[in-house]
Order: sequence, then structure tokens, then C-alpha cells
Amino acid sequence: MQAPLFHFNDHRPDIEREVVARVMAATDRFGGARPPRSHQLVLNDAAYHEIRRLEASGDEERLERWRSLARQLGRMDADTLAAELRRLAAYYVGDVVGHFDPRVYRFASRVLPVGLGMLFNAADVATAGMRHGLKALRELSGRIRVEGELDTLQRLATFGTLVVVPTHSSNLDSVVLGWSLMEAGLPPCTYGAGKNLFTNPLIGYFMRNLGAYRVDRRLKHDLYKQILKTYSQVLLERGYHSLFFPGGTRSRSGAVDQKLKLGLMGTALTATSERLRRGDDRPIYIVPATINYPLVLEAETLVGEFLKEAGQARYIIEDDEFSRVGRVTHFAIKLMGLDTSMVIRYGAPLDVFGNPVGPDGESRGPDGTVLRRERYLFRDGQPVDDAARDAEYTRHLGREVAKAFLRETVVLPTALLGWVLLERERRAVPHLDLFALLRTTSGERQPLAEVRADAERVRTKLMAMEAAGEVRVPPELRRQSIDAVVDEALRTFAMYHARPAAEREGDGVVVRDPRLLYFYGNRLAAWARPLREVLA
Repeated sequence: MQAPLFHFNDHRPDIEREVVARVMAATDRFGGARPPRSHQLVLNDAAYHEIRRLEASGDEERLERWRSLARQLGRMDADTLAAELRRLAAYYVGDVVGHFDPRVYRFASRVLPVGLGMLFNAADVATAGMRHGLKALRELSGRIRVEGELDTLQRLATFGTLVVVPTHSSNLDSVVLGWSLMEAGLPPCTYGAGKNLFTNPLIGYFMRNLGAYRVDRRLKHDLYKQILKTYSQVLLERGYHSLFFPGGTRSRSGAVDQKLKLGLMGTALTATSERLRRGDDRPIYIVPATINYPLVLEAETLVGEFLKEAGQARYIIEDDEFSRVGRVTHFAIKLMGLDTSMVIRYGAPLDVFGNPVGPDGESRGPDGTVLRRERYLFRDGQPVDDAARDAEYTRHLGREVAKAFLRETVVLPTALLGWVLLERERRAVPHLDLFALLRTTSGERQPLAEVRADAERVRTKLMAMEAAGEVRVPPELRRQSIDAVVDEALRTFAMYHARPAAEREGDGVVVRDPRLLYFYGNRLAAWARPLREVLA
């Protein structure tokens, strides 16, 4: 109960005022101009982007308000421009800022283990409930493993501020991560979530009351972006543990996030600099985390969007609205019976410059030397602003987080089998590009014995790569026979999707949905070269 977020509501009005004041100060320098010209440029940029967006949405009332503002900008005096800008900034800040209710947190800490346990393995719910009651239901949440540098992170959270930066696969991520923080004994975090998610009555209720702040990804203008960055920075300066999805959005291709957005991560560095300027030496730690699902809720939609965008005319989309409804129903029924586990893994912490941090909270260089933040931010004994320098530090941090995502990825059976099956199809028709391959692979039958042999080779290589610190192989994948691993992957595919990625047929494996096979197998795309070598 000592986590800063428990006292958020007491400080919320002051936070809002500070964010608006800082945003106004930042707009004084927009575009290299000075007020009133800089204010006019900010408002014109917002009007331009909003008019374009609203013209496509059909919201005529709001569209006319922005058009009216755009027409008036050239006639506004300095005071009117500043007042209009302040009004817009206050409106957006009020729309973004989150809320935290300790009573909801206590309730969620009791019911989330039950709900998630039922979600990921409800096949045993009836039996467990009859035999052991609520306690047994809670224990079903053990199907979701939380592992990694938990002892170190618990210690660092007592004197520093954690910024958790996870991979992003599903809209379930925020709920699952919130639960995992409780399970790991880590403090609750404030985090940004798409505004569309708040429309879900149940999930929206919890997010609204557990520190989530609203991010409207439809808004592209600089004023809104500045508000999001400033809000994040103010929270970090005040010691609120935070969570960002540096991939920006869910991985459409199924691959591990590598092209990261650095805007919010950069606020950790600027917050550190501002803290030092104020004489506050509390460190900020970056915590890479991976969310490893055996199945992804939105897999079919995500991979469809990815292939449509990447393939354009080469990818043919089948318009099947009826089957889309069927998939939703199928998911609701089958996911409740899923008998497999997912893994949330918290990696070793980094400092805001991308250096590794030890259990003592100290940053370390390659030779083990303790590194001081002053070395990076101070000149002549004082912290100095340097945008170009800070941008380079943040790029380095992004690269280190991307590397950590690969190191901390846990290879589950569906990813292993998906990659092996699609790679076998690639080798059979090497002249086809991906999009032609996905159009022609459905219904292909592969000998089960050969699939198992290839899966064994790939597993052996992955274990060697784990020994080199390149990836994670869970105990059950390492320990089980390859026959059991392949069978588990096929069973898992069949538990959820309306049409499974692949299924067993006699002594063969038949590809049913090559798009899904690609999505799950693409989890191993970063290691494709060494894995292909063992199959050559």
C-alpha cells in the first residue's frame, strides 16, 4: 500500500495543472517561432489533422467546429490564441489523465487470479470448484507463470522508479500484466491504453480505476503528442511506476517487437535529468518484459491486417463476415477449455541509458565498473539539457530493450511447430514468395515422422541458443519428448481457432490455415537463419 499510485487521486489536480503549464511552455518554442506565431502554428497543426480525420469519420458537428477555428486563426490576437491553446490543452489533459481507486485494486487482487485461471484453464473449473472451492479456483491461475528477475525488481522498487516495457500481442496484455505485477510482488503501474478499450464495460471499469490513462491513437497532431509525453514525464518525476508498450501497437505479424517507438521511453531520461536538477537522486529503471501466449486472442485479425498492408495486391482477402462471427463464438467457448500455460517474463533491469543494472541498483559498464548518471548528464557539475545527446542515449536504450525482448522470449510449442511446418512448406516451393505460399499451402499434408524429426533438430538448436543467452526454452519444452511437444501444439491449435493452423490426420500433419501458421511461427523469425541451418 506504499506504492505512489495509491495516493494518485490526492495529487491529480496538481498533476493536471503542471502538465498544462509545461505544454504551454513547450508550445512557446514550436516550429522555432515565438508567441503568438508559435501558438498559431500549434493550433493550425491540430486543426489540419483533426479536419482530415473528421472528414473521413462523418462527424459533421465536430468537423465544423475545427473548420471554424481554422478560419479564425489568422484574425486572433495573441491573448486569444494563448487562451484557445490553453483551453485545448486542458481539455486533452483532462481526457488523458487516469484515476486510481484502492478499493478496486483490492477487489481486483482477489478476483483476477480466479478470473484468469478460469480464462486460461476452465476445463478443471467444475471439478476444482466442487472439491476445494474458491482456493482451488485461485490456484488455476498457476497456468500463467510469472518469472524472471523478480527479487531484484522488488528491491529496486523500494528506492527507485520502475518503467516496465513489455512486448505487445493482445488487448489482454494490460489485464494480464496488471495481474502479474500483483503476483510478482511488484507495485501497480500507471500505463497508457487505447481509448477504444475503455468502451468495454468490464475491462474499461478496471482500467479506469487502476491507473490507466487514455490514449486516443486517432489524434496525430503535435499538441496531443506533447501532452502524452509531458504527462508521462511528470508522473515519472513524481515517482509513479509506469508501463509503456514500446512497440506502440500489437504485433500484427506475430514477430517479437524490434522496431520500437522511443517517444515515451525517452521521457524516462528527461525525467531523470529533471529529478537531478531538483536534487532528487532517485533512479529510474527500465524493465523489459515479454508476454508469451500459446494462443493469441486476435491472431486471425492481426495477421490479416499485416498481410493486407504488407502484401497489398499480392494478398487476396476472403470476405467472410459469417465466419468472422463464428470465430468470435468459437473463441468464447474454446478458450475457456484451454489446457496450456502462458509465461510472463521480467528481464534484467537497465538504466535510462541502456546500461545493465545489478541487484544493488548500480549501473555497470562492460568491465563491471560502476557508472554514475552524472557522467552522462552533467557538465561542470550541473545537469545540462542537450536534445541531440539525449536522443542518442534513447536510441541506444531502445536497441538494448529490443535485444532484451529476444533474450527473454519464451518459445512455446505453438511457435515451435508453426515455424517448423511453414519452413517445410517454404523449402518445398522455394520459388514462391510469402503471399503466394500462404495462398497455396492450405490442405498440404506433411509426414508426422518428418515433422517430429525437424522439430527435434530445431528444439536442440534452441536449447543451445538458450545456453548462449539468446532465447528462453521453458522446462516443459526441454523435458518432454518431441512427440508430446508436437501433440500439445496441435491440441492447443485445435482448442481455439475456428479453423486450426494445423491438425493431425493419421500419420500426417495437415496445414489448415497457413496465415495462422505464419503468425505463430513468426515468433521465431529473429532466429530464422541459425534455425534454418539445422534443417539444411
